[in-house]
Amino acid sequence: MFSRSALSRGAQLAARRQGCSQLAQRRGYAAAASSAPSALTYDTSDVAGVKVATRDSHGPTTKLAVVAKGGTRYQPAPGLTVGLEEFAFKSTIKRTALRIVREAELLGGQLLAYHTREALVLEASFLREDIPYFAELLAEVITETKYTTYEFHEDVERVLKIKQSKLEHDVSALALDSAHSVAFHTGLGTSLYPTSTTPLKSYLNEFSIAAYAGTVYTKPNIALVGDGATPTALHKWTEQFFKNVPASPSNAVTLNTKPTTYYGGEQRTAHTAGNCLVIAFPGSSFGTFKPEVAVLAALLGGQPNVKWSSGFTLLSKATASAPGAVASGTNLAYSDAGLLTIQVTGPAASVRKAGEEAVKALKSISEGTFSKEDLTKAIAKAKFDALDASQSGVSTILSAGSGIIHTGKPFQIAETVQSINSVTADKLKTTAKSLIDGKATVAAIGDLNVLPFGEELGLKV
Repeated sequence: MFSRSALSRGAQLAARRQGCSQLAQRRGYAAAASSAPSALTYDTSDVAGVKVATRDSHGPTTKLAVVAKGGTRYQPAPGLTVGLEEFAFKSTIKRTALRIVREAELLGGQLLAYHTREALVLEASFLREDIPYFAELLAEVITETKYTTYEFHEDVERVLKIKQSKLEHDVSALALDSAHSVAFHTGLGTSLYPTSTTPLKSYLNEFSIAAYAGTVYTKPNIALVGDGATPTALHKWTEQFFKNVPASPSNAVTLNTKPTTYYGGEQRTAHTAGNCLVIAFPGSSFGTFKPEVAVLAALLGGQPNVKWSSGFTLLSKATASAPGAVASGTNLAYSDAGLLTIQVTGPAASVRKAGEEAVKALKSISEGTFSKEDLTKAIAKAKFDALDASQSGVSTILSAGSGIIHTGKPFQIAETVQSINSVTADKLKTTAKSLIDGKATVAAIGDLNVLPFGEELGLKV
């Protein structure tokens, strides 16, 4: 008969073996996942003259989107991108807007339209087996929307005014728009959304929007991106439903395709809704990825990633002495340019203090006074942020589609993230020094009696 101690030792040994087996199994799964680039990359092809990108996550749902070269940088007159966005999923030649909504709801689908500075996106999310219906619907929206007068006045104009009213009280969005305007002037400098003071009456109506659609919704200017669909299925329905998309514009409207130039400078606007300070520099673009800028943005950071921690980033330390201030560092990447921004919001005195500390932090990086541990953390964070973005639906579809319409291939974030490992302390120091020595962009909105000028912060504007 076995002793109790022997049984105990046997149980412990069995548990250890089981634990080792489970750990080895988990490591095997991790190795398999890390060696499967297909999970992060898109297959691209040309179907019926339309550029198509797809990846299959083998899940029960699918996202399908038309990404068009119709963002605010390309509009020839203010408000056209917003107008075209608001006309998405309105009445077409075959269906009323009410029918479109009810049919999508019956299938459990979701319809979404939004725009960025470079792209206009029409997106549908639905159960995997319903791809024929939603592929047909997206094709119908971009080729057969009626652009009726009553829908323009009752829906488009009404929603536009509501959004303008909301924007008037969002100092963060206003400051970021101001920073883009100062940094790039036209093109990327165009406001993401027209303010209530923008003179739209002579530019925006159902006819000008229809004319803009005739230029934007052409085969050279769109990409069809599917996430959660097989190439075979998507190609089949693209061939059937998108063959009638025009190959060239149907009118004389042309897109504003002037290459982006960085200028820099300063703009200050008094406002009673709050305070925001944006400090910006030339950043990294999708077309020319600069890993040093990605690591610099991660090192500046702002908000902690771990609960109950103040965070290792320099901006989180900078706001410690500025009660109520919130700061963040981000690289806003576009096809041919980028903008590395430091954005601070809060009470005016705290925003001023945090802004001063933020510039000191950037100068400390240019002098190399940061620890090796902080650099290691920043590299890891930059890699995580890039890879995490490559897995999430909205940002991945947008980046893949934008890459196709601008360069002919999707921006494969996973392909460039390995270059982040090559960033050294010297490279980071050199990059920060070039930004400090160059011309900055400063936008201040709020209490201008307190908010600082760029020169007071020690910046060249």
